[in-house]
Amino acid sequence: MEQKITPPSKISLGLKELWTYRELFYFFTWRDIKVKYKQTFLGFAWAILQPFVLMVIFSIFFGRALKVPSDGIPYPLFAFSGLMLWNVFSTGLSGAGNSMVSNANIIKKIYFPRLIIPMSSILVAVFDFFMAFLVYLGLVFYYGFALSWELLYMLPVSLILTVVATFGPGTLIAAMNVKYRDFRYILPFLVQILLFLTPVIYPVSMVGNYPWLQKALALNPMYAPISIIRNVLVESPLETEFVLVSVSSGVVFFILGILYFRKTESYFADLA
Repeated sequence: MEQKITPPSKISLGLKELWTYRELFYFFTWRDIKVKYKQTFLGFAWAILQPFVLMVIFSIFFGRALKVPSDGIPYPLFAFSGLMLWNVFSTGLSGAGNSMVSNANIIKKIYFPRLIIPMSSILVAVFDFFMAFLVYLGLVFYYGFALSWELLYMLPVSLILTVVATFGPGTLIAAMNVKYRDFRYILPFLVQILLFLTPVIYPVSMVGNYPWLQKALALNPMYAPISIIRNVLVESPLETEFVLVSVSSGVVFFILGILYFRKTESYFADLA
């Protein structure tokens, strides 16, 4: 009796199939990490230097020169806590968005769950996060904050929300980039704009006099993880309503990204 092999349903995430090919996560992720830091003098130190240098620049111009408030947190720590998560989003979004085109040769040769490719690109950004987190801990101790249990369990919550916020748009752009190569040029511009639409270098309290603007910023999926990780260091209550709006936005993008990716992946090998 002949057995017909068919791909999983396009409306399914295909978790069983992803688990079957789980070793590919390690292969693609470690390959991309080695390629990223290959032939660099400082190697993995770049994962620390990038957010650290940006923190210094933002602290000088926004913290000291422009006196941007930081919700009672020393501005360098305020900025670095946002940049630490923002780099996961920006690097992961850029990597995932270009991942299908970059891996066109592999896609054409063998079959495996295509979702592994953008997922692995985001995992590279998560690796950089853990490197930068060492600097974050140093800043926490330097400015006299206690390393509380709340910080330790809120950290994975913020990281998971960041990965969810990255994966949805990342898979959506990855699929669209296969067919419309314009996204290769739009993506860097989009990331730059989103930096200023995300409370990375300024607190949302700055726009407190404009409730509509505060609600608009809460639609950003990155609002929730950044607010959560910072709230551990301040005494003010967390804006639960805005956080829930942000999380909901991230989940919606997550679902839409996967659905569009699964709907279009059948012609990736022809267009990549």
